[in-house]
Amino acid sequence: MKNQMNLYYDEEGDFLEISIGNISNCYFDNLGDGIFKIIDKSNQKVMGVAIFNFKNRTKDLQDLKISLPFKLDIF
Repeated sequence: MKNQMNLYYDEEGDFLEISIGNISNCYFDNLGDGIFKIIDKSNQKVMGVAIFNFKNRTKDLQDLKISLPFKLDIF
């Protein structure tokens, strides 16, 4: 499916990845502080976000709100 949202969480590594579509042709652009945007190599479109230390960042929150330094088009 072209616009399928994928969520992956590795509890042991405390790593969350949210992406749209197939990211096999993508690279991770380090934005600092353990946050990466996932970029398609062919068209430079942002395909997702990856966050290290996810559980640690959200342990005191009921709702997760992270300001992303880029636009992510879902549809």
